[in-house]
Amino acid sequence: MAKLEKYQEYIQQLLRKYAERDSGEDGVEAQIIFDTKHDHYQLIYVGWHNRRRIYGPVMHLDIKDGKIWIQWNGTEDDIAAELVEMGVPKQDIVLGFHTPHMRQFTDFAVG
Repeated sequence: MAKLEKYQEYIQQLLRKYAERDSGEDGVEAQIIFDTKHDHYQLIYVGWHNRRRIYGPVMHLDIKDGKIWIQWNGTEDDIAAELVEMGVPKQDIVLGFHTPHMRQFTDFAVG
């Protein structure tokens, strides 16, 4: 399997896992969005809870220039470490939520 296809599958597995885990809350749906043509992947919450509208991203990952960019991680879990456990080398993961200057101080790619 080519590297791009592997990374697409890893991201989809990760988001499915979190969507299934978080789908139990009444009135709030965990939706996964896969744009495999442009390599954008998101998990969002949509619904109502206690008369309050819930809508927003939980995770957003992209694949750019052969690297997985974690654009947003609204969980307390280390999804970069989960990707590494799946087989993604650290040099192919970019913590996009950090400023470009701060990325140099992580164990991951700078961009």
